Amino acid sequence: MSSPAALGVYPGSFDPPTIAHVAIAEAAVRAGTLTRLDLAVSRIALGKRADAQRPIETRVALLERLTDSRPWLGVTVTDAQLITDIAAGYDLVVMGADKWAQVRDPAWYEGSVEARDAAVARLSRVLVAPRPGFEVVGAEVLEVPTHLGTVSSSSARAGRHDLIAPECRPG
Repeated sequence: MSSPAALGVYPGSFDPPTIAHVAIAEAAVRAGTLTRLDLAVSRIALGKRADAQRPIETRVALLERLTDSRPWLGVTVTDAQLITDIAAGYDLVVMGADKWAQVRDPAWYEGSVEARDAAVARLSRVLVAPRPGFEVVGAEVLEVPTHLGTVSSSSARAGRHDLIAPECRPG
């Protein structure tokens, strides 16, 4: 009997998709033995100003460029904001250590530790990419090259186009 297909989700704003995003996705597919990994973009990202981001259609179009050469990669748009809600129905959720710290912060659950604990308990397997300044507690650490821990979409937007995934670079 064959094992069922494992499906993962990687929530983020991906504004723009970076070389670190791609490396994390590839590492998650290997570590989780995933058949498919969906990059999930919230229509309204939690904790981010909508007017400070590119339109969702633009971000989705860039992500779809990544799927052209990666048949295991998908793109989905969601109204959910909390990663614990976005991950519902998936076998695995992957994120950076900064997002894992956000997931574990009761402030995002109306300050309720009980609500946070209940939401985190609903998660299946959690893979977290390390990032300087963030400790990974209560999740599996994903193995990615150390130098990628400092790659940020903010730096890419500020002109570090070498940090943007090659398929998504301007020009």
